[in-house]
Amino acid sequence: MKQRTNKPTYHPETQAVRIQSERTSHMEHSAPMYLTSSFCYEDSEAMRAAFADETDAFIYTRFSNPTVEEFIQRMCALEGAEAGFATASGMSAVFGSFMAFLKTGDHLLSSQSIFGSTHTVITKFLPKWGIEHTYFDMTKPETIEALIKPNTKMIFVETPSNPGLDVIDLTALSAIAKKHKIILNVDNCFATPVLQKPLALGADLVTHSATKWIDGQGRVLGGIVLGRKELVDEVYAFCRSTGPSLSPFNAWVLSRSLETLHIRMARHSESALSLAKALEGNPHLEWVKYPWLTSHPQHAIAKEQMTAGGGIVCFGISGGLERGRRFLDQLELLSLTANLGDSRSIASHPASTTHAKLSEAERLNVGITPGLIRISVGLEHVGDIIADIEQALEASKA
Repeated sequence: MKQRTNKPTYHPETQAVRIQSERTSHMEHSAPMYLTSSFCYEDSEAMRAAFADETDAFIYTRFSNPTVEEFIQRMCALEGAEAGFATASGMSAVFGSFMAFLKTGDHLLSSQSIFGSTHTVITKFLPKWGIEHTYFDMTKPETIEALIKPNTKMIFVETPSNPGLDVIDLTALSAIAKKHKIILNVDNCFATPVLQKPLALGADLVTHSATKWIDGQGRVLGGIVLGRKELVDEVYAFCRSTGPSLSPFNAWVLSRSLETLHIRMARHSESALSLAKALEGNPHLEWVKYPWLTSHPQHAIAKEQMTAGGGIVCFGISGGLERGRRFLDQLELLSLTANLGDSRSIASHPASTTHAKLSEAERLNVGITPGLIRISVGLEHVGDIIADIEQALEASKA
């Protein structure tokens, strides 16, 4: 953007479109892609100063890269963050946000309603480094503070959660974290910064799987950690040496995606609400869950801290596991794939896929019943999405 004496304050969605790396001598309109592993210096002194962190010069793409930096700056504008570090995937963002701050003897307090791979990291890998954990029930926030220990260093939460769409009051949770001087780390993947801004509600760190809604077309992997600069600096120090950096190509794709994120999330949310309303009362379903339905247990909280309900709808199909599989097999339009946040609608069965590594008791404890179906609502005509789901429900009955 042009430099002005009285520079206006642009809206986040404008910054997501207009922030870009410095133009080259070719004066390109769309930012170029810097596909390079390293960067050169005019002389040895410039190189020394760069490695001594005395300048902001680029050194190596594992550390930083102009294309990756453009994506980071756009995400910072959307989340209202001081700084960020982009990673190769959403899980590397989550893992980096843990390991930059947790050490042997520390305790992590996490919501039990989390993505299956995050559960694996917390229960299988963190204990190898002597890091304890305790899970809390998002639907019982009054129990959280009592679970805090003297060695608790971080509270981690997904809201809305994957896949059960549980929602928690982030303002209240941040008050607890601040009272005990604990880092509050929020996975904002389902809502995106378009619909929810955890940092403004008191969170210290925000993580994203950019693979999902941020990309929006199921093309590339990516993740990011955002927050206060002094915290992100710790994440950077860990990731710079361990190597889970975002590739310039993926960063270029993700930056282009951010230019349409507001438009897409509005459409995803509108269609998801229409689908949820259409399915309420369907005789083949035991329940339907969506944050913008008044029947959602945390509907009031969702309306308070989100601007729309997002693109995920969940429902429980009568007949359990086998009926759920038959339902998936009868779908004609929706895709069956291990992703969400795509322009194409996707149906999945968490009990046998994303959360299959949890025990049956663990799944039931977080609301993942055998018949739970998760729909990622795409950009097709909503009438076609509804019709395909309704015909599959009818065709799958015994």
